[in-house]
Amino acid sequence: MTSSRRCRIRSAPSALRPKAKQRESRTVQVNISQALRDAAGRLSRSGVDSAAVEARIIAGYLLGVSHMDVVRAGDPPGLLDGPQAQRFQELFDALVDRRATREPLQHILGVAPFGPLELEVGPGVFIPRPETEVLADWAVRYLAQRFPDASRGGAIGGGAPRGVEKQENTPDPRSYRPLVVDLCTGSGALALYIKHAVPGAQVVAVEKSPEAIAYTRRNIRAVTGSDDAVELIRGDVTDPGLLAQLHGQADLVVSNPPYVPETPDLDAEVYHDPHEAVFGGADGMTVITAMVPLVRHLLAPGGAVGIEHDDATSAAVQGALQEGFVDVRPLEDLTGTPRFVLGRRQ
Repeated sequence: MTSSRRCRIRSAPSALRPKAKQRESRTVQVNISQALRDAAGRLSRSGVDSAAVEARIIAGYLLGVSHMDVVRAGDPPGLLDGPQAQRFQELFDALVDRRATREPLQHILGVAPFGPLELEVGPGVFIPRPETEVLADWAVRYLAQRFPDASRGGAIGGGAPRGVEKQENTPDPRSYRPLVVDLCTGSGALALYIKHAVPGAQVVAVEKSPEAIAYTRRNIRAVTGSDDAVELIRGDVTDPGLLAQLHGQADLVVSNPPYVPETPDLDAEVYHDPHEAVFGGADGMTVITAMVPLVRHLLAPGGAVGIEHDDATSAAVQGALQEGFVDVRPLEDLTGTPRFVLGRRQ
């Protein structure tokens, strides 16, 4: 027996609310399935990929249910009426209108999923992409294999490091808290994914943009419940002297730097991200090449690095890691495209 679900329309943030409209008093009904079809058609005509899925996501956001459960919302299921229906239709139309202009869905909803996390995003910060989860997963598996106690929580101290004392190059994994540095952290996606999965790790996140840092701070608190569970540093990753107190001490460095070659013909949504967070010069290598000396300085002997890059620059990134690194190799994303380069410090 299927029970009906009475739902409450989500109160959208002020930025999402459409201007109030004067309507005559009348009974309003909304057939959710029909509303989804209409929205999907509009989004598809606007060039939005996965239009039907995105229409469901928007509806689910407003109804407070999973996008898979949208058509079962309401009482009876699939039907809204009265003030509830009117509020849903107004908000739904307003959000679909925005998406039809190719404003990123993540900006419209104010959040972006990243693995098990939901991160706050908006204008001024790079939207994390699903492919970066491959790099995050590799990092977590690397740490779990080398430092198993850290993955189980280990001896978790308060806050992130200002400096780490090590007595030898190969620490005892039973008691050691690995040091991870995330360069170009943006919303904090990689740093927080790693901290969430490996709570015993000491994580330092580096970001240059003050606008992005505002999002990172809020995400650190939202994910960890603390302001200092991840240490956030404002800095330029092309400065080889950055984080001098940690030089030679990092066990892992990860980065999703600006790497897209300058081009005018990308998807419209890309241009809503900050230009400096997306583009890496004419060949996509400007930031990566300049960042490698800092990576070399930060890593302890035997420490690992993982860098995301454009699908055309795998060989160039591997070449940039030839001096001072060993076991340099590509890692593919979920489509089988070389998307990351891994290596170890000599």
